[in-house]
Amino acid sequence: MLKNYLKIALKVLLRRKFFTFISLFGISFTLVVLMVATALFDHAFGPLPPETKTDRMLGIYTVRMELPEKGMARTGAAPYWFLDRYVRTLTTPEKVSIFSMQTTVSAFKNGVKHILFFKRTDGQFWEILDFDFLEGGPFTAQDEKEANMVAVINEATRQKFFAGGPAAGKTIEVDGQSFRVVGVVPNVPIFRITSYADVWVPLSSAKSNAYLRESTGSFFASMLAKNRDDVPKIKEELQSAIQNVEFPNPNEFNTIIAAAETLFESVGRGLFSQDRNTGDYSAHLFALLLTLAILFMLLPTLNLININISRIMERASEIGVRKAFGASSWMLVGQFVVENLILTLVGGVIAFFGAMLILNVLNNSGLIQYAEFHINYRIFLYGLAVALFFGLFSGVYPAWKMSRLHPVEALRWKSL
Repeated sequence: MLKNYLKIALKVLLRRKFFTFISLFGISFTLVVLMVATALFDHAFGPLPPETKTDRMLGIYTVRMELPEKGMARTGAAPYWFLDRYVRTLTTPEKVSIFSMQTTVSAFKNGVKHILFFKRTDGQFWEILDFDFLEGGPFTAQDEKEANMVAVINEATRQKFFAGGPAAGKTIEVDGQSFRVVGVVPNVPIFRITSYADVWVPLSSAKSNAYLRESTGSFFASMLAKNRDDVPKIKEELQSAIQNVEFPNPNEFNTIIAAAETLFESVGRGLFSQDRNTGDYSAHLFALLLTLAILFMLLPTLNLININISRIMERASEIGVRKAFGASSWMLVGQFVVENLILTLVGGVIAFFGAMLILNVLNNSGLIQYAEFHINYRIFLYGLAVALFFGLFSGVYPAWKMSRLHPVEALRWKSL
């Protein structure tokens, strides 16, 4: 029986090529966009190396500093003094790291200028993140304390400056300073705000220590909880510490708003909180993304429903003839179920390979630096399941309705 269903389904799908093409395009295009968007999302927020402990990692990515009396406010990265005095001293986190925003600097090799992304960190940075060292190892808290001129570089920088050969122990000139390379790590995608850079050096190797006293700054903090249960405790402890902040220059700013949060929570707070208060807006952001995904899938779904209904109505005479020869309602419905299953699965296969091709092109294009996009198989299966559900629902209901007609009525329906 199933073999006959498959034969009839293939004949029907090939007979109405235009309807088949439209259906396949709607299914495959929707799934391709869904998978590519999910790959981008995973690239920015998912637990990917070296940020593999995202379930117990929090960061301070932005702070809002205000002087309400004069209506002054500034939102941006945190000053070093605040992170050093009031975040590094938190007792709940297992580890706390302070590091600078990545900045672009110039470096020269054989007279050729290279633009590199440069980040200054402390020794705890390498203990929180899980870098896989290709050569050597990280610099330590002692290196940072002694202001040793050492650096960790990524694989791309090793290729540019040492032709891909061994780099550990050699010297690299960056931003007018000379550093001894102590380690080489794989390239980190540009979306990973915490870990991304081409060159990492100790904070204390800065050309001056002015950053220690600046009332504003360009620093982030990362905190690693001992376990997931400590995450809310860290958030609460930070809010308590903020109540006791003493400002270096109270005439410039005297109020600070900050939160220990994931990057996803920080983006949500930035989008939905105008004054950057410390509420959790991640649910708002998730709801927005989910709504956009549903709306995006709704259009091709409605189109598929209309096509399926039109296809079934056009086959009223076939239904009438088959019923006249003894076909049951369940046999007719089963035929349409098989047709929709084949259509959806073929569309899913096309979408799978289409998404792989697009992600591979993005990986090799250099448009997104150090991109390593991969298909999220769980999201692909969810998307395929949704497409199957709507595809079957859109076909089964009208097919069942038509199959319930008397053979004479079904034949008359066609003539009408």
